[in-house]
Amino acid sequence: MQTNSPWRIPDFRTLFTATTLSQLATNIGYVAVPLIAVTELDASPGEVGALATLSTVAFLLIGLPAGAWVDRMRHRRVLIAADLTRAALFASLPIAWWLDSLTLGQLYAVVLFNGCATVFFDVGSQSVLPQLVGKEGLVQANAAVMTLIAAGNVAGRGAGGGFVQLLTAPVAVAFTAGSYLASGLRLTGIRHTPPPPPPPSGAAVTLRAQIAEGVRHVFRNAELRALALTAAFTNLGSQIINTMLPVLFVRELDLPAGALGLFWAAGGAGLLAGARCARPIAGRLGYGRTLGLAGLCMAPAGLLIPLVDRGGWLYLAGAGYLLAMFKTGMDNVLGVSLRQRMTASSLLGRMNATFRFMLTGALAVGSAVAGAIGELTSVHTTLWVGGVILSLAFLPVFLSPVRGRRELPEQQEEVVRKSAPADS
Repeated sequence: MQTNSPWRIPDFRTLFTATTLSQLATNIGYVAVPLIAVTELDASPGEVGALATLSTVAFLLIGLPAGAWVDRMRHRRVLIAADLTRAALFASLPIAWWLDSLTLGQLYAVVLFNGCATVFFDVGSQSVLPQLVGKEGLVQANAAVMTLIAAGNVAGRGAGGGFVQLLTAPVAVAFTAGSYLASGLRLTGIRHTPPPPPPPSGAAVTLRAQIAEGVRHVFRNAELRALALTAAFTNLGSQIINTMLPVLFVRELDLPAGALGLFWAAGGAGLLAGARCARPIAGRLGYGRTLGLAGLCMAPAGLLIPLVDRGGWLYLAGAGYLLAMFKTGMDNVLGVSLRQRMTASSLLGRMNATFRFMLTGALAVGSAVAGAIGELTSVHTTLWVGGVILSLAFLPVFLSPVRGRRELPEQQEEVVRKSAPADS
């Protein structure tokens, strides 16, 4: 094991194990919840779109202040509270189903409040990671976590489709609740997280000022801005597609839930392969050139996804989804590492929250757009809109200074301090 390997750090291993359980829960729920709406509650395309919107709208509502709050709190406590909250919310669904009282309103409430908990978990986990592993192990740690997320998309969504097909969607959601509970309990094993930094002396620090500082940090930096825009457009296109897939597979193509799970798992396989290949390819070509070439060569594969149908078209669309997600997997590892190294530790929570606000806000917008287009036109038209956006999402990074970057930058501690007011 390398000297600077994050695997030698017990707290990183604990975080990784908990993230494994959390990702399993998230991906089973990703398949099961919309299928509850379609199969148990006979939801329309617009209602499915509203469900997907509510599951991500929390990042638009509280995403930015959450970053400032996380920067003021112990990250370990944030992560544990988020997981336990998610476990309780999802446990309510199979109980209501068993009591024959499950409603679409309850489903809406669960995904909305689950989204709020996920805001804190995502911001907290990306903020604590650099503190646990240091700059030497950061890229390897990010590669491991992104590989895990991609593997969760394969295993979790494949398992989710299988559980729904064999046991019904509400029972599959019970596995989601149990996995979140196990993740929260595992996080209690993290022992060494630094306390939140004290507020700057000599200045009245308001929540609004802290939020604004994080937003300025992202949007005044041409590289961070390009990374944020490309990731947001990627999420927008992907979500427009993914929102309509349950309706297309189950209702229009009359395919089993397992087929939907396997299609999503193909995308997860692409994410997994992209995450695993990111470091070695970037080592040869440079970080920026890898991001640029991956977008130019593979993003257009998103135009194959709207061709999904029975027979050979299903496999062609699946191949396009896999290639598009391969590019996304590489973006995740290299983009997250770049933005973490461009940000001082005191700003990590707010930087991550700004990114999550844009990225997951794009998911909320994509869900609403998908529902509206699906109601007004057709499911396939909706897929074409998403495919076009997904295929063009690489352009902000490709046209930015990121494309010329060969190495990771030094940690930006001193730069941030020099740009701060003199009395801070």
